Amino acid sequence: MKEQKSFVDNSKGCLFLVPTPIGNLEDMTFRAVNTLKEADLVAAEDTRNTKNLLNHFEIPTELISFHEHNTAQRIPELIEKMNSGLKIAQVSDAGAPSISDPGKELVKAAIKEEIPVVPLPGATASITALIASGIEPQPFYFFGFLPRKGKERTEALVDLANRNETTIVYESPYRVKKTIQDLIAKFGPERQITLARELTKIHEAFLRGSLQDVAQYYEENDPKGEYVLIIAGKPADQMETSSDADLVAAVDNLIDHGKKPNKAIKEVAADNGLKKQTVYNLYHGIGEEE
Repeated sequence: MKEQKSFVDNSKGCLFLVPTPIGNLEDMTFRAVNTLKEADLVAAEDTRNTKNLLNHFEIPTELISFHEHNTAQRIPELIEKMNSGLKIAQVSDAGAPSISDPGKELVKAAIKEEIPVVPLPGATASITALIASGIEPQPFYFFGFLPRKGKERTEALVDLANRNETTIVYESPYRVKKTIQDLIAKFGPERQITLARELTKIHEAFLRGSLQDVAQYYEENDPKGEYVLIIAGKPADQMETSSDADLVAAVDNLIDHGKKPNKAIKEVAADNGLKKQTVYNLYHGIGEEE
């Protein structure tokens, strides 16, 4: 294991991860503006959108497109440029890069090549919504966009419904009403939720209440803008506790379906919020009196 410092004196360039405003241009930091000015190249999710941002702050730096459809081609190009000494700033359309865009793959490639990766703090929709939600802010679980349909969506919703952490989900105005109905089906109508929309913009608004309250609201009102959903965790008095016999049976069931014993034990432990060693000892009868 080797510690990699963000700022290193060598012949290589650097990858800067630069957050951009999620709505209000005044949320652009001085450091972000200066970094974009000093970079040799800005890798942008949408060059047209980012060009407007650069023009607003009088930043002349050259742009290059970097999005989900050209990742395979662009990453080797960008790595080669940084290996030759160029400083590249990566941005998404809004907020912090490397979360809901291909930036994470560029970060991995840069780390592999021992190119310094420098993250800048800045605007992000998830935390902005969380701190104003009125729902317990920690611990929280950031999920992002839900799968749109099928088994993956169902499994994700069931998992989130049983978490005791506050959950953060992103959603578009076109799917938010359906998502609320799906949440009611899996979380129950009384689970508390806050919907934050158009964050930092002139029409910023928060809708707070139970899932049922929200569903009723959208029977008479159309969703508008991009949404962040802050969903309360499962109440402690609703958390199910498994007996020792249930835990052993769950491990056996996974093994019967092809999982290796250690993998099955680890999975059951994670599902029940237990340490792996606890389930291991229980399954193998370690510590029991003869």
